[in-house]
Amino acid sequence: MFVDSHCHLDFPDLASREDEVLANMARNAVGCALCISVKLEDFPRVRSLAERHAHLWASVGVHPDNDGVEEPDVARLVALADHPKVVAIGETGLDYYWQKDAPEWQRERFRTHIRAARETGKPLIIHTRSAAEDTLRLMREERAGEAGGVMHCFTESWEVAQGALEQGFHISFSGIVTFRNAKELKEVARRVPLDRLLIETDSPYLAPVPHRGRTNEPAWVVHVAEEIARLRDEPLERIAQASTDNFFRLFRHAQRPA
Repeated sequence: MFVDSHCHLDFPDLASREDEVLANMARNAVGCALCISVKLEDFPRVRSLAERHAHLWASVGVHPDNDGVEEPDVARLVALADHPKVVAIGETGLDYYWQKDAPEWQRERFRTHIRAARETGKPLIIHTRSAAEDTLRLMREERAGEAGGVMHCFTESWEVAQGALEQGFHISFSGIVTFRNAKELKEVARRVPLDRLLIETDSPYLAPVPHRGRTNEPAWVVHVAEEIARLRDEPLERIAQASTDNFFRLFRHAQRPA
């Protein structure tokens, strides 16, 4: 079984095809998926998906790119996370690619999510882009390692991966690892300890080869696993087993299917 540790099934491109997307998962042995919140206004939609399907779970959080939306505080995140199908806080983090002025509000929002994760005991889902140094610094300052979590859709260097691993975090690879020009990322995928490795689609974005350029979906997480198996010269079954075991160990509030 494969698990898609990060997808956005509530986004229009996938929500309009919900039955088809779930059927495609089943056909490709993708047994479970974690649906990720990016703003509080849409969180009820994400939670509803998890409530309707036993093999889906939800997170709660506000993406660092989103300004002009409801700003979370710790109490609000903690309250929304108090639900059996909500297994993580995020996605959160820092993104200086789109927010080139590196705004302080983004850093404060990240701190809020880390504090909520520590209070709830639920792991963090962290997004970082063009902000690795500050991301790791704030994680250390706020003791993010006490909650644990994952650096999702990882695209940074091995040195950044080491900084996250040292704080007890997992590293998740998306379809980007299948891209021909992702040479540095492929090397990271070879080196991450097997017990800290996760796979994801970040669908509807970043479809892996051979589907690059199309609307991504959880069924295609198998291609991410195939590429990692090739890079590490390991059987696909071992990558599937390890990434699935890692998912349920990290997201311990998610009940593993029998």
